[in-house]
Amino acid sequence: MKSTDGCVRVLVVDDDALVRAGLAMMLSGLPDVRVVGEVSDGADVLGAVDEHRPDVVLMDIRMPRVDGLAATATLRARPEAPEVIVMTTFDTDDHILKAMRAGAGGFLLKHTPPPDIVEAIRRVAAGEPMLSPDVLRRMMTYVATTGIDPRRARAQSALAHLSDGERAVATLVGKGHTNAEIGKELSISIATVKAYVSRLLTKLDLNNRVQIALLVHDASNDA
Repeated sequence: MKSTDGCVRVLVVDDDALVRAGLAMMLSGLPDVRVVGEVSDGADVLGAVDEHRPDVVLMDIRMPRVDGLAATATLRARPEAPEVIVMTTFDTDDHILKAMRAGAGGFLLKHTPPPDIVEAIRRVAAGEPMLSPDVLRRMMTYVATTGIDPRRARAQSALAHLSDGERAVATLVGKGHTNAEIGKELSISIATVKAYVSRLLTKLDLNNRVQIALLVHDASNDA
């Protein structure tokens, strides 16, 4: 939830002081985004979140004590957790998959152009994942070809308990569609789409749309 002044509150987590300073400087001139805190290790994330109440956490992966993936998983397991965008210099399918399973709502490379980073923050704060259909396709292919993920039967069982409408929405979330795109495809209002997504998260015991997408892909994995 945004602060009362309408700004998206951001916590920056990175062990590189120059990266933290660069992100803070980049975001400082925006009217609707405010950096409320910075920490240098995943071990300090929970305390910083309690202190600063961010809406979005920009999370590095590689840090000396607690890495960003572990910190993300711990944070996202809490009630009313902020959204997380994982940022890294390593564009590997394994890193992306682990970030998504940990509960991250977005995945960006550190050399991502500033306007795209800002757009990711705004989208994730609004409940829209910052993962392109291309990234989702990569994850689907990766899971299918590596054979490392024995989740297919469990995912299919979970989806079998959904209504037809819920399953239709979940399928489109799995394709990376936005709420507006889902509403147009199914001829329903955006408010109805949001209600479906909220119901899916509760029924499937998941914490964001990205994990819905992963569940859909797990269920369709024929590996």
